[in-house]
Amino acid sequence: MEGGGEGVEMVVDSKDLQQQSKAFDKLTDRVEDRQLDSTRVQEAMASIAASSEADRNAMRLREKELAAVKINAGDVDIIANELELDKKVAERTLREHKGDAVAAIRHLLR
Repeated sequence: MEGGGEGVEMVVDSKDLQQQSKAFDKLTDRVEDRQLDSTRVQEAMASIAASSEADRNAMRLREKELAAVKINAGDVDIIANELELDKKVAERTLREHKGDAVAAIRHLLR
């Protein structure tokens, strides 16, 4: 009778092994589905690089535009002294407001 009991145990073990095998297959299937295609990764990286380059070009253009704005050095001194700011901050704000001291001061006081 013990021989029959061992056979049942073997069947249970093989069913258990089959279930474990199926579970493992499902797990590995998910991982394989998630693997990235190298061309998609390269395209994404190229897109990021192009976007970054466009941002840098836009910043350079903006800096050139601001550098071309004529400002009065006296306005920079007044804004910096009266609002207790660094002269670079005062100058930048004045350039961003196209040399309009009143608009620059209003912006800084907000």
